[in-house]
Amino acid sequence: MIKIVKFGGSSLASAEQFAKVGKIISADKERRYVVPSAPGKRNARDTKVTDMLYACYALAEADEEFRIPLMKIKDRYDTIINGLNLRLSLEEEFKQISVNFRQKIGVDYAASRGEYLNGLIMANYLGYTFVDAAEVIFFDEDGNFDPDKTNAVLSERLGKIERAVIPGFYGCAPDGSIRTFSRGGSDITGSIVARAVHASCYENWTDVSGVLIADPRIIKNPRPIKTITYRELRELSYMGASVLHEDAIFPVRKAGIPIHILNTNAPDDEGTWIVESTCHSSRYTITGIAGKKGFVSVNIDKDMMNTEVGFGRKVLSAFEENGISFEHMPSGIDTMTIFVHQPEFEGKEQAVISAIHRLAEPDSIELEADLALVAVVGRGMKSTRGTAGRIFSALAHANVNVKMIDQGSSELNVIIGVSNADFENAIRAIYDIFVETQL
Repeated sequence: MIKIVKFGGSSLASAEQFAKVGKIISADKERRYVVPSAPGKRNARDTKVTDMLYACYALAEADEEFRIPLMKIKDRYDTIINGLNLRLSLEEEFKQISVNFRQKIGVDYAASRGEYLNGLIMANYLGYTFVDAAEVIFFDEDGNFDPDKTNAVLSERLGKIERAVIPGFYGCAPDGSIRTFSRGGSDITGSIVARAVHASCYENWTDVSGVLIADPRIIKNPRPIKTITYRELRELSYMGASVLHEDAIFPVRKAGIPIHILNTNAPDDEGTWIVESTCHSSRYTITGIAGKKGFVSVNIDKDMMNTEVGFGRKVLSAFEENGISFEHMPSGIDTMTIFVHQPEFEGKEQAVISAIHRLAEPDSIELEADLALVAVVGRGMKSTRGTAGRIFSALAHANVNVKMIDQGSSELNVIIGVSNADFENAIRAIYDIFVETQL
C-alpha cells in the first residue's frame, strides 16, 4: 500500500510547521512519496515565497537590482533550516538562481524555485531521496501537460526509489526550460504522482479540516463534508470552492484513486474523502453550495424560436466570433438566455448584440448585469423530491429574487441566478433550509 502526501504552503511555512509535517509522515509507513509546496504565509501580514519570487524576478527583468529581495527569500529558507537543526546549505542554489535571474531565463523558472528549494529541505529533513520534478514531469511544445510521457518516466523512476520527495507545481518543456502549472498546481503534481505509483490513496494536507459545505466567509462555521464524489467536487470547484485545484481531480479519477483532504494543524480530524462513487448517503440532501459574482444575462426573444432549426447555433456563433465563452444557457419556447462573465463581455457587448441580430434575427435582446450564479450540488438530490421547491421557498422567505434556475440532466446540481447584492443572502438561505434545519 502506497500513500502520496501533498502539503500546502501554510503547512510548510515555518520550521514549526515542518515539524508537524514530519510527525504526520512518520506516523504512517505507507506515506512514501511527498509533494511539497513553497512556503506560504506565517501570519496575515506575511508574504508567500512564490509571490516574493515573482517580485524579485520582475526586478531582474527590468534590469534593476534584485540582490536584497533574493537574500530575503534565502533568509526565509535559512530560518526553516536552522529551526530544524539541519546540516544543509542552500548557498550554491541561490548563487545559481541569481545567475539565471540575470540571464532572464523565464518567470516560470523563478516561480518554481519556491517548491524546488522546499523540496530540498524536506528531503534532507526526512532522509528521503530528492527527485527534481523537471526530470520526471513534462510539458509539450505548446505548454500543455504531457500525461503519457510523464506517467511512463515517473513510474519507472519512482519504481526504483523506496521513499522520495517530488516538488510540486512545475515540470520541464521539450527545450529543457521550466514550465509551471497554474497557481495551486502542487495539487496537480500530487495527483500525477499518485497515478504513476498506483497509490492506494492521495492525501492532500492543508489548513482546513476537509471540504466545507459552504464558504466560511459567508456561513459561520459551516459543516464539513465527509464524503464527496469527483463529479460533485468538480461542480463546486468550478463555481468557486477552492480547497483543491480542480485539474488535480483528473489523473486520480482516471486511476480510481481516492483523495483524502486533511488538516496539518488538526491531523486527527476526519477530513473529507473524495471518491469516484459511494453508497454512503449524505446526512443532508445537498453536498455543497458554491457560487460566483459578476455575470451578465443576454436575453434573446423571438417568436417560434423553437421551430427554427439552427437558431441556437447562430446565437452562439455571435459569442464565438467575439471570443466569449458562455456559462449557462437556459431556454424556453420563445426565449433563450446566455450567461457570460461580465468583465469579459462589457467591452464587446455591442459587437455581440450586432452579431446576434445579423446571424439570428431575433425580435429583441435585453441585457441584465451584476448577476451572481449559485450552484447547489448533491448526489442526494436525485432521490429526494421537491429539492427545487425548497430552494425557491427558502429564497422567497429571504426576499431573494430568482433571475434563473437551471437543473442539469444528471440531477447532480441546480444553478440559481440572483443579483450580486443577493448573493450572500441566497447562500445563507439555502444553507439554512438544507443543513441547519436537519441538525
